[in-house]
Amino acid sequence: MPVCDVCGNDYDKSFELVSGGKRHVFDSFECAIQAIAPRCTHCGCRIIGHGMESNGEFYCCAHCAEQSGKVGLKDRKDTERPQTGHPAHR
Repeated sequence: MPVCDVCGNDYDKSFELVSGGKRHVFDSFECAIQAIAPRCTHCGCRIIGHGMESNGEFYCCAHCAEQSGKVGLKDRKDTERPQTGHPAHR
């Protein structure tokens, strides 16, 4: 069985992730996040959502980007989102 690159667990439900042409094996999303997810340049948290990038620096949100002197970055659309999905979840 493949062994997790991060924790060394020999797990039958591990998965592979290819990033930048390099193959990685993980036994959990937790290990994948620790190994692959970038850190916010401002607050240092792991960016596991969309995040944003400016000149090679990554930010978890527009607030952190602004606090680092970046202007014009947004973490939301200017237009209203269309309502989709089940009505109970709107």
